[in-house]
Amino acid sequence: MRDLAAHLVRWHAEGAAYAVATVVAARGSAPLPLGAAMAVDGSGAVRGSLSGGCVEGAVYELCAQVLATGEPARQTFGYSDSDAFAVGLTCGGELDVFVQRISPSQYRVVEAALDPSRPVALVRDLSTAAVAAVTAESVITDGGDWPDPVVEQARALLHQGASGLRTIGCGPAAREILVTAHAAPPRMIVFGANVFAAALCRVGKLLGYHVTVCEGRAAFADRARLPEADEVVADWPHRYLRATPVDSRTVLCVLTHDPKFDIPVLVEALARPVAYIGAMGSRRADAERRARLREAGVTEDQLARLRSPIGLQLGGRTPEETALAVGAEIVALRHGGSARSLSGTRRPIHPGTPEVRESDAVRAADHRVRS
Repeated sequence: MRDLAAHLVRWHAEGAAYAVATVVAARGSAPLPLGAAMAVDGSGAVRGSLSGGCVEGAVYELCAQVLATGEPARQTFGYSDSDAFAVGLTCGGELDVFVQRISPSQYRVVEAALDPSRPVALVRDLSTAAVAAVTAESVITDGGDWPDPVVEQARALLHQGASGLRTIGCGPAAREILVTAHAAPPRMIVFGANVFAAALCRVGKLLGYHVTVCEGRAAFADRARLPEADEVVADWPHRYLRATPVDSRTVLCVLTHDPKFDIPVLVEALARPVAYIGAMGSRRADAERRARLREAGVTEDQLARLRSPIGLQLGGRTPEETALAVGAEIVALRHGGSARSLSGTRRPIHPGTPEVRESDAVRAADHRVRS
């Protein structure tokens, strides 16, 4: 929902009434995950997306209904095999969507949840449409009752950086809550301030990373040369990495292409539990680099984590094409992707969905054509 922040804050300033539709469950090959949101204001303006286009029209009508009545609504959307023109997901997935009207009394809570400067979870009661913003230290509410078990669940999900649907309590007193966690963005640290780094900054921002560029030569650590970076640091790469916090979501991209920088920072990087470590260079440079790293005491298990030469083999040559190849490799590694063309494999498009047999796909396509 943070991707809607600028629009929602503007609507708040105007005192506009609006409804928010949120994916509370996704099954099968659904286009967007739990927590994806779309907002509709009283004039009919639409911001955000839930499915990439499949069900937006029907959700729009549901938002208009909720705006008119003030009553929250929940509805399931999925592909109807009996009617190919029914409202649903042609990809075969299924979404549960919850829609609520946001009242002026809830503006403060929503804005707290949209604050990009801190990790915060937006918590919604699916029965009453009450909202709360939960951080590690505080709870901001719209006046509703939020017992300790709800807050504890929200903080647990926030700590994991995960969103989820939870049932608190049992029987008539049970509460179903949606927790949308907005953790601090993961870090991408790029070592070396060159044209490839400038292009990779753009890709990193597109993928949702907080991007830092570290350059050992002060003359090249110029903020004006790297406008897409969140920060630019002039320091020896290994010294900076040794002193900076990283975690299991951090990606490290070594683009310095100079052994006096590469080897010390990679020795430091390969000893850390980060998500991705890549280094730029030719096949010859990679072989020499690996030999130097072994001499520096790096183990074979550690070397196996090194993505070098960096990026997928897309065949590109420009800095932008190279940055795209690096970003694609990071995404593939994060989700266990094959990095093969979807048209050349029958594996599921989205992780965790069943593999579609060719006969099933042919029958479904034939049914749609005949209908």
